[in-house]
Parts: sequence; structure tokens; C-alpha cells
Amino acid sequence: MANVDSALEVIDLAKDYPGTGHGTGRGIRPISFSLKTGTFFTLLGPSGCGKTTTLRCVAGLEQPDEGMVRLGRDVLFDARHGTNVALNRRNIGMVFQSYAIWPHMTVFENVAFPLRVSRDRTYGAAEVERLVGGALETVNLAGFQGRSPTQLSGGQQQRVALARAIVRSPRLLLLDEPLSNLDAKLRDEMRNELKRLQQQIGVTTIYVTHDQSEALEMSDMIAVINQGQLMQIGSPREIYFRPRDAFVAGFMGSTNLLTGTIAGSVPENGVATVKLTGGQVVKCQFPNPTSSVKPIAISVRPEAIDLRQTNAPPRDGWNRLIGTVVSAGFLGQTNRYNVRVGDLHLQSRTGPETNFTSGESVAVEFSVMNAIGLATADGKVGTDGPAQRIEPGNNSK
Repeated sequence: MANVDSALEVIDLAKDYPGTGHGTGRGIRPISFSLKTGTFFTLLGPSGCGKTTTLRCVAGLEQPDEGMVRLGRDVLFDARHGTNVALNRRNIGMVFQSYAIWPHMTVFENVAFPLRVSRDRTYGAAEVERLVGGALETVNLAGFQGRSPTQLSGGQQQRVALARAIVRSPRLLLLDEPLSNLDAKLRDEMRNELKRLQQQIGVTTIYVTHDQSEALEMSDMIAVINQGQLMQIGSPREIYFRPRDAFVAGFMGSTNLLTGTIAGSVPENGVATVKLTGGQVVKCQFPNPTSSVKPIAISVRPEAIDLRQTNAPPRDGWNRLIGTVVSAGFLGQTNRYNVRVGDLHLQSRTGPETNFTSGESVAVEFSVMNAIGLATADGKVGTDGPAQRIEPGNNSK
């Protein structure tokens, strides 16, 4: 039975590509997720990880080898039953990295193109005029109908591509790294514009990027992908502050990864004492159940490390190590420090009021709750099982 509450449901989607020699290369391993209407969902990962392959499989540009894609009550793809709805019948809007704007057509005709070639219904001239005008107004390009795309800036061309993607009121909007061709200033502006547009029209959106800042700022939910495997799904805050493994922690921004061992097993959200490789002992929280069989890593964000005078009294619930400042940099709103603690080098970002110099002894302190115990980089995090339900929300930033 179809899940009518779900805008999009992806179940065990997998895709292989021909590999070297006699084998095949895994494009994406079985991936499952479920989105409710209105979610801004980002597929995030390094180049070649499988995020664009996932997007293209959902769109119908690639045929998966396994799995199912369902949009509302409609099954778009089902490997077991041989169902594969054509791209132009899926009612999906898509914006590519290159925008794919036709220079020989006016802005109006570019946006009107999906209406002209529609296979499921015919649009009259007045309706085309109304729909194109509405789409251009939504992206703040009213009055640009007669212009050539060659007369537009990069940001304006992207808006044309967005207008073309939404002109038919799609049930799903797919965006494949649409900001990568813009300069840094315009890219920042378009982040806000894209989010405003998505909230205004209320369309479920899947956004592909390798830019962590984009994902954190724009998304309701993020899926981190590595080597075709779905590593973690969660809100931006969950992904950043509670990563499931060392890869996610390292990919989501600067972090200090400390390796060590624990004496026994730790339950979910349990706190345990860790003996670091250098011999120091700290306490940390483990978001996931952890066994003592494998080495573990601890992620501590630079902004979670506080530097204090060595004679300052210890604080309850905080780890405390004594180190030496190797380098100090003043960046205006923050200070950046590199501190050596035995064989460890820890990065710290503090407020401008903190003032230490190279060679000075400091107490390196971080809260037990901000020290996250993880699987090591080569540890495996299970992603099998039923689809994870992803709720839209305004408080996930």
C-alpha cells in the first residue's frame, strides 16, 4: 500500500556501473529514505560518492538496478515488477549545474518549454502566458520575458532555470549543484533565494552539493554519502554535533579526531572513559552503542575547546589536558590556536577575549558532552533496514 503521507519514498535503491577488469563498480549501495511534503533535503558528500547518481535515479535519468521510488501514490520505479515511468511523465522539476538554458530562445520560451512539450496535457496560449509570467515573478524576473539569455548574468540565468523547473508546479524539485558556477558573493545571495523560493512554493526538494556550508545553512535534513553508502541522515545540527562516525565528523568541517580505546562496551548515549593513544585519559559521550573490540575515535570541534590558565580551577563535566601553544592567530571575531598536548596537536577556536601566545602553557578543556565517541574511519556503520522518515521543520538549522 502506498504511503500517502510521504512525498517521496526511496527503498533500497542501488546502481552499479561497469568497473575495471571483469568486475563492476558500485555507484550506490542500497539507499533508503522517506521525505514528507515540503522537506528541503540535501545529499552531501565528496566528488564521486554517489549523490548525483542517487538524484538521477530518482529523476529517471538513470535506471537503478534494484529498489523502488514512489512519489505519493505513484510508483515511479520498481525493479521487482519492471516499473519505470519515463522522465517526462514524473512531474519533476530539475535544475542542472550548467542550467541548460537555450541561447537561441527568449527567456519566455525557455521557461515555457516544459509546457510546450508536455505529454500528459495541452496548454493553451493564455495559460502558457499566465504560468510563465507567474514562474518568472516567483523568481523575481518579471519583465524579462523578451530578453535573450545571453543578456543575463549568471545569477539571472539560474533564476530562468528555476522558473522553468517550477512552471508546471512539480511535485518534486531536484537541484544538482546549481550554485557551483557562481562567484562566492552571488552564491551566498542565491542560498537565501533558493530557500525562500522553496518555502514559498512548498515543494519537496532534493539538493545535491559537496559544500558543507550550503548544506548546513539551507537544509531541513541532510544525508551524508561516502563511496555509495548512506552514512547518516539527520538535521544539520545532528549531523554537525552528533556525527555517527569519523568520516561524517571530518567531512562536516574542522574537527579534532583523537584515537583511543575503551575498557568495555558502551550503550547508546552512554559516557565512557577513553585512554588516548598518547596515554591521556578523557571522558566522552557515545551517540551509538560501541564495543571495546575496535579502536574508537573522539571528535571534538575546535570551537568546543576552551583554553584557560593552568592555575584555573577544574570544572565539573569537563575534560582537562595541559598543553603548550604552538601557534596563535587573531582573526578579528575569533582566535585560532594550535596546541600541543604530548604527541597530540589540537586546534581551538575561541572568542577574541582569549589571549595566549606561542610557547605558553595552557589548560585545554572541553565538555564531556562535546567529546563525541565514534567508530574509526574504517569502522562500519550499518545503514540497512527500513526507510527513515524525515520530518520537515523550521527549527533544524
